[in-house]
Amino acid sequence: MTQPKSRVKIAGEETLSNGWTRLSSYLLDYIDRKGATHRLKREVYHRTPAACILLYDPRRDLVVLVRQFRLAVHLNGDPAWMIEVPAGLLDDDHPEAAIRREAMEETGYRLRDARFLFKSYTSPGAVTEVVHFFAALIDTADRVAEGGGLDEEHEDIEVLEIPLDEAATMIETGEIFDVKTIVLLQWALLNRAKLTA
Repeated sequence: MTQPKSRVKIAGEETLSNGWTRLSSYLLDYIDRKGATHRLKREVYHRTPAACILLYDPRRDLVVLVRQFRLAVHLNGDPAWMIEVPAGLLDDDHPEAAIRREAMEETGYRLRDARFLFKSYTSPGAVTEVVHFFAALIDTADRVAEGGGLDEEHEDIEVLEIPLDEAATMIETGEIFDVKTIVLLQWALLNRAKLTA
C-alpha cells in the first residue's frame, strides 16, 4: 500500500517534561484528504522500543506470566497488580537479546529459542513506543533461576504458571487486561497446533 505524499509539517515542538520519559507538545500543519490545511496541537510521549514474549510449555500446556504493580492502572481505579507476559525496554539491545534478558530477570527461564512474531504500536495516538512480540517454547528444565525482577530496579514480580485455556478465560473474566498479553494469548490459541508439532 502506497503512502500519500507528505501531508504533515511539524511547525513547532516544546518539551513539557523530560523525566522518566519525555513528553512533547507539537504544532503541526496537517493537510486533510480534501486538501485543506489545519493547524493541530498534539502531545506525544517519547518511549523507547520494547519487547514482550509468550513463554509456552507444550508438555504441560501452560504459559508463564508475571504479575506486577502498575501505577497508571492504579490511578485509573483498576486492579493494579496486572497479569502480563514478560516484557521490557530494549535498552539499546537487539529485540531478541533484550527479551532473553527480560525473560531471565522476570521469570528465571533461560530461552533456547525465541521466535520473532511481529511488531506493533500499542498506543499510536500519543506514544512512540514500538513493541516487538516474541514466543518461545520452554520446559521445566529451562527454569534456572527464581526470577522476580531486579532488586536494584525495585521490581517485585510474581511468576505465574497458568494453563493456556485458563489464561484465555481470564481475558473474558477481566482478570487479564493488558493488551500485549491478550494479543500473545490469542496468537497462541490460534497457533497451538504449530507450537506443539
